[in-house]
Amino acid sequence: MSRFRKAVLAAAMLAAVSFAGAQTAGAYPGVGRAATPKEVAAWDIDVRPDFKGLPAGSGTVAKGQVVWEGKCASCHGIFGESGEVFSPIVGGTTAEDIKKGRVANLMNTTYPGRTTLMKVPTLSTLWDYINRAMPWTAPKSLSTEEVYAVTAFMLNLGGIVPDDFTLSDKNMAEVQNRMPNRNGMTTKHAMWPGSEFGGTASPDAKNVACMKDCTPEPKVASFLPDFARNAHGNLAEQNRPVGPQRGVDTTRPEGKALVPGAAAAAEAAVAQKAAEAAPAKPAARTDPAGVDGKAAIALTQKYSCTACHSIDKKIIGPSFLDIAKKHAGKTEYLAGKVKAGGVGVWGSMPMPAQALSDAEAKTIGAWLASGAGK
Repeated sequence: MSRFRKAVLAAAMLAAVSFAGAQTAGAYPGVGRAATPKEVAAWDIDVRPDFKGLPAGSGTVAKGQVVWEGKCASCHGIFGESGEVFSPIVGGTTAEDIKKGRVANLMNTTYPGRTTLMKVPTLSTLWDYINRAMPWTAPKSLSTEEVYAVTAFMLNLGGIVPDDFTLSDKNMAEVQNRMPNRNGMTTKHAMWPGSEFGGTASPDAKNVACMKDCTPEPKVASFLPDFARNAHGNLAEQNRPVGPQRGVDTTRPEGKALVPGAAAAAEAAVAQKAAEAAPAKPAARTDPAGVDGKAAIALTQKYSCTACHSIDKKIIGPSFLDIAKKHAGKTEYLAGKVKAGGVGVWGSMPMPAQALSDAEAKTIGAWLASGAGK
């Protein structure tokens, strides 16, 4: 047996022993240790439907609006109605739904979509998800007060709590009784949460295979003509690029790669070739040595630019390095875009206007124009 083969077998045996030791605590003294209560508490952050695990704290609707506009609105819209990045959070519920606990629009086949407040039955679900996963560019970065406040603001947008409301661990159960779809979830099954929440030990599905009285395989009798496929414009560009509701790229033949934005990408490629063929214009010169990169980066964090942009990776908007490469030397142009916002240059997702001073906008613009260095 070669030395290499012996080494591989030894490594495999060591891995197997280590795995077995991890699976049978106490069987191998000295291997591993029990987690401390503090370590367990750091992971045990879930909040159950009976609000077990909910930390003490509170937050107002007014505070939630401030946090929302700074850290949430870029993805969800100012009023939680945006479907550009994720499915809308607010909409589709009525005062009658809040009274009955069943959302009527869930049974309306003509209603255009499903929002979060239409579907979610438990307030703990909202609180828990915001606490562990939001904002999506910096999960778990919100304080307990901010989580309470943002949750309160969302509930206010849905008409569930008034403008001057303060949500806290003391009144969560009371607000739960106003959730529009609180009666829209059944616990009559053997899945979690089980008997302690009114469930049963007997599953509602037996999973018995049926292999008789099968319907015959359907045959397609007609097809959409190729000339009509793109008759109403590219469907992919008429729907948001993420989420369950998407459109087929009708600029491509059926069965080919369906890439949202293909038409726009083709147009952009043509424009790029035309620009490359045109005589190059001298770019405005910017002295990189005169740009304070740290100050510019601090401003992008202060005004939540980093919720949509990172230094070297695309998030919702392009990376700072991509912007710097495309608009090298254009300090005034970039400063104006930062301050005024806009849409259409990099895609369909709008960039909101920023309430920063001209000097601050110019600091960010000069930093981008000089290469977005650190």
